Amino acid sequence: MDLTGKVAVVTGAGRGLGRAYAEALAAAGAAVVVNDVDADAATRVVKAIVESGGRAAEVVAPVGTAEVANELVDKAVTQFGRLDVMVTNAGILRDRVLWKMTDEDFDAVIDVHLRGTFTCARAAAVRMREQGTGGRLILISSPAGQRGNFGQTNYAAAKAGIVAMARTWAMELAKAQVMVNAVVPVAATEMTKTIPAFGPAIEEAERTGTPLPDWMRKDEGLGTVEDVAPLIVFLASDASAGITGQAIGIGGDKLTLWSHPAEKQTAYSDGGWTAADIAGVSWQLETYGMPMS
Repeated sequence: MDLTGKVAVVTGAGRGLGRAYAEALAAAGAAVVVNDVDADAATRVVKAIVESGGRAAEVVAPVGTAEVANELVDKAVTQFGRLDVMVTNAGILRDRVLWKMTDEDFDAVIDVHLRGTFTCARAAAVRMREQGTGGRLILISSPAGQRGNFGQTNYAAAKAGIVAMARTWAMELAKAQVMVNAVVPVAATEMTKTIPAFGPAIEEAERTGTPLPDWMRKDEGLGTVEDVAPLIVFLASDASAGITGQAIGIGGDKLTLWSHPAEKQTAYSDGGWTAADIAGVSWQLETYGMPMS
């Protein structure tokens, strides 16, 4: 995929998945604005991109406010002349079960993930509509937002909201030829190391330099951060024209298209329903939570 001439912003790009996205976009020819709250991390990514022959600039700031979102877009325009791609990746965790989660835990995660996605996407949409040449909003979600996850009320709610925003913005920005999609990545990161089923295998692979086991790459769809980056490059490219409003998962050897919520089972009662009538319905209940092999 040739992204020469395109300009991208990647939030939370100082390490992990965000860094992999920024470096892959730059390797494909795009100029990249690297955003992170860690100045040293952002500088290292910019340096690595430039030393590899790419173009990059940094903005050190926490996403969430309109001011930071505007700063990211302004940096892309003043440094590289335009904005074509916004990747909203920045995120934090404050995991606790419901009865132990504080207001501060909830608000912090919602502010970064959900509000940060909203403000950055809004600023990007304004610029892309002004340019009149289309664009790409690539919003990073999570399996937790699709199925729920124990101890992640705040994170799951934010990530589910991100997919809902992708569907909504795909309609609103269709006329402007701005494609909007949510990416549902699964990768070996500092976060997934904390999952008991994954931690030992990830640490062993890192220690020995060997690939993750086949069951993990295929059954769980979990690989390296570099395994996820090609989907970001594809969605940033002209080859993805017409693909919008989707939630697309990737990890390890696995690529998936998530379904939209739909009515699964329907029943009718003439004149409406009573509680007793509802009690007599045989439900085909949905599963919940993230299944593991």
